[in-house]
Amino acid sequence: MLIVGAKGFAKEILEICHQKNELKDLVFYDDVNENADLLYEKFPILKNMEKAEHYFRTVDKRFTLGIGNPYLRKKLADKFIHIRGELSSTISSKADIGSYGIKIGEGANILDGVKISNDVTIGKASIIYYNSIVTHDVTIGDFVEISPDVKILGRVTIGNFCQLGSGTIILPDITIGNHVIIGAGTVVTKDLPDHCTAVGVPSKKL
Repeated sequence: MLIVGAKGFAKEILEICHQKNELKDLVFYDDVNENADLLYEKFPILKNMEKAEHYFRTVDKRFTLGIGNPYLRKKLADKFIHIRGELSSTISSKADIGSYGIKIGEGANILDGVKISNDVTIGKASIIYYNSIVTHDVTIGDFVEISPDVKILGRVTIGNFCQLGSGTIILPDITIGNHVIIGAGTVVTKDLPDHCTAVGVPSKKL
């Protein structure tokens, strides 16, 4: 597998691969930062698209996004799909995921300690960070970033390209639009429209 990025979040993805003993032919991609040729003196870092395309042709078509920021993730997903990569999910073996009605889109990254109940849909290339809880009948859109320790209660719908700060709580039956930013520690008690920012307890739109 190719992990797009060789800094920050890419190291979280590396740990998932390590847990699952999926390190064979693992490489990283970074054409922005000055890096050595190897990460941790072990994993190759590819530094241009020609090398990435060659890797897809000859080794493994799979890639996952080791970079945060929903908009950058979308741009990079499109870029690597264009050279025939296959966007793939990485799910920690230490995540607890329900047995019924689970739908996880390609490219999702689910980290340690996450608890997901039944009848949950997680969209394409969304991130769910450490120790977050997603309860029953929740729908999460594409390219959503859920920070650590978020609690999403029953029958919540979250649109595309949303960012939920650490410790956010979303009460049951809430609908959140697209492109919404929710500040850390916010308690969402009412629906939120597209393209807004909300903070506070209870949440208020800025």
